[in-house]
Parts: sequence; C-alpha cells; structure tokens
Amino acid sequence: MCVQPEAHVPIHLKMTLTIKEAAEYSNIGINKIDALMKQPNCSFVLFVGTRKLVKRREFEEYIRHELVI
Repeated sequence: MCVQPEAHVPIHLKMTLTIKEAAEYSNIGINKIDALMKQPNCSFVLFVGTRKLVKRREFEEYIRHELVI
C-alpha cells in the first residue's frame, strides 16, 4: 500500500481559514480576530458545528474597507 503525502493548499487559495491561519495571513492577532468574529452580523465568520472558520474573501474585503480595527 502506497501512502501519498497530504496535499498542502496555500493560504491564499483556501476558501476558509482557521483563526490561526487568518492571523498569520493578515498580521492581526488571534484574540482580535476572535473578538471581531463574536460581533453581531460578522460577515466573515462561518460556523461548522461548534468550530468557527474565517471566510477568506469576506475577511479580505472587511480589512480593505476598515480604517481602524
């Protein structure tokens, strides 16, 4: 049996990111991203069961339009 190595998808090609990946990608702290995701009507949060993921494109748009985070 041949085991193939797990394919690594670059962050800029992923549809969703973990909070840690989003922090690395944006240079915004994990705690700050988590706080933003807890705000009502957060446009970039995706709940998968109890797990929170960041919708990358919406997160990028949010950052583009904000002057202060």
